[in-house]
Amino acid sequence: MSEFVALELRLVHLPLVSPFRTSFGVEIEKECILVRAETASGSVGWGECVAAVDPGFSDEFNAAAWIVMRDHLVPQLLSAVVTAEEVGARLANVRGHRMSKAALEMAVLDAELHERGESLRSYLGGEKDRVEVGVSVGIPASVEALVAQVAGYVEEGYRKVKLKIEPGFDVEPVGAVRAAFPETPLSADANAAYSLADVEVFRALDAFDLLMIEQPLSHEDLIEHAKLQRELHTPICLDESIRSAADARAALELGACGIVNIKQGRVGGLLESRRIHDLARQEGIPVWCGGMLETGIGRAANLALASLPGFTLPGDTSSSSRYFPRDLTEPFVAQDGTMAVPQGPGLGVEPDPPRLEEATVEVERIEAR
Repeated sequence: MSEFVALELRLVHLPLVSPFRTSFGVEIEKECILVRAETASGSVGWGECVAAVDPGFSDEFNAAAWIVMRDHLVPQLLSAVVTAEEVGARLANVRGHRMSKAALEMAVLDAELHERGESLRSYLGGEKDRVEVGVSVGIPASVEALVAQVAGYVEEGYRKVKLKIEPGFDVEPVGAVRAAFPETPLSADANAAYSLADVEVFRALDAFDLLMIEQPLSHEDLIEHAKLQRELHTPICLDESIRSAADARAALELGACGIVNIKQGRVGGLLESRRIHDLARQEGIPVWCGGMLETGIGRAANLALASLPGFTLPGDTSSSSRYFPRDLTEPFVAQDGTMAVPQGPGLGVEPDPPRLEEATVEVERIEAR
């Protein structure tokens, strides 16, 4: 149990190596909010909010996340002595805002584990020292460019390649990649860009021996996903539709998916992620850890989460150099399609101070009264 004397919000900008395009937009830089939590005993914890600049992937976005953390969530955490296990209940009177809550929970947990000298992997119940990793490939200018990009990632040894698709860029590019790499585990991610009227597109994709088709329909369409799953041999994986363990339970009971993508920020934190993992494992459903172009702070949390035994499919936590010319922490590097799980206390990483200052756009410190 920790008494927090201050929490600091820090907006950072990191340029991306190359633009990352999905069905809902293009990113040319990573803008995110970092949370720094400081305890009365001098321990420091870090968290990362996975919200983006605009409400495309989610209804959360950075400007709103900053306000809700500063004005509503942080004051509640500073008004009492709390443990990481109590953060969710403490903030439950604020509806939604899962990404903001997840960032705060991560910072509290990191500080708490530093005080105990315990790693996040150990705390969560992880069993692996290294986890299998894959890579997510944005929508390029042409099918030829896509095949060339995938060739490079296959050469680097990634264990799974995820292809972003959208209407008009789906069957042909996926088919071309499958023809070029017949043995490579492939998946297709639609980011909710289709409807049931596009069933023939998914029947065509069904022929390419994919690991999964991720989030083909709207995040609210569990019944429609169940109908689509009955038309396909390829498992549907749900991403945006899963915002909590309750959502996961509903999706599994409806038969809306055969695989679940767990993103700790999207579901409200690492502890809710573990609950979803436990539920899926009980039901015999494979899970994997999705990515949100995180900096090294969020990347470390993802690796610890992916070390749990139910994460049986490669995640999206690729090397730092895949996205950033220079990460905020020591860079994460994939070797032979796997990545080491940090073993130090808490997250096991911290920002490099000069790099952090260079990337920082705004800082606001909120102190306990």
